[in-house]
Amino acid sequence: MSALGNKGADGEAPSGLMASVMELVNQHGGLPGLLQKFQESGLGDQVASWIGTGANAPVSGEQIKDALGADTITQIAEKAGVAPDAASGGLAALLPQLIDKLTPNGQVPEGNDLVSQGLNMLKGKIFG
Repeated sequence: MSALGNKGADGEAPSGLMASVMELVNQHGGLPGLLQKFQESGLGDQVASWIGTGANAPVSGEQIKDALGADTITQIAEKAGVAPDAASGGLAALLPQLIDKLTPNGQVPEGNDLVSQGLNMLKGKIFG
């Protein structure tokens, strides 16, 4: 089972994190903006692997926290009802797979509507 479908340590699926990812995408002007933020934070190789058609390079919770900022991680953690370390670790597991699924042809889709539709579809498959 993928990390997208795995349950958290408390037995709950990471639906709060999924909602936070959707907010992150919107806050950064769509998937391209969020990916650019990760690339500017030194995660260019990882991001390229997530978009590409090969294996996804791993990323640590600390790298996610560095890229998004501690304040953002704290906000995500509060909304999801988890500790900040659990939020950054969850995002580190969720984002590579999610971005891989949203870019099936090795291309970032244009426009927020397409990304939102893709996120909603994945959310339905994961948590439905």
